[in-house]
Amino acid sequence: MAGYLDQYGAGDERRARKIKITILSVVVLAAMSGLLYFVLHNYSQERQAKRFFALLEAHDYQGAYVLWGCTAARPCSAYPMKSFMQDWGPPVNVAGFAILDGESCGNSVIVDVDAGAAGDKKLWVSRDTLELGYPPYDECPQGNRIYSFFRNVKYRLHGRTYR
Repeated sequence: MAGYLDQYGAGDERRARKIKITILSVVVLAAMSGLLYFVLHNYSQERQAKRFFALLEAHDYQGAYVLWGCTAARPCSAYPMKSFMQDWGPPVNVAGFAILDGESCGNSVIVDVDAGAAGDKKLWVSRDTLELGYPPYDECPQGNRIYSFFRNVKYRLHGRTYR
């Protein structure tokens, strides 16, 4: 026959185990959320740059020009189609391009691209409109040391150095 105090404290042990599991679950969820945010934060801007280079690779220069926010009906006065073709036209070979990195910079993203034979390129992609442009600077002036560290690690893993 079981004694009166044999089960004393069993409820406390179960409660402590549930608290530990809950705390561990919250920590793992927070870490995964932070990792996903870090990895996917610039996803749409990087995808837009990838779309641009895929259009160049397919020789659809008019479609690529549209991604700069310029159309045949509404050409950009600061960047006419003639200048666009000089910069990105047939002599430029972007076959085998790869998106290397995207650095957040205010309301835009600076996307680093290995454009194959054309060399490394940087594009400025607006967060709001996803329009492309040339970046006003190579790195964001309000740089982030943690981001820079992880970017350098990422580049080294791919056998490259940043800059």
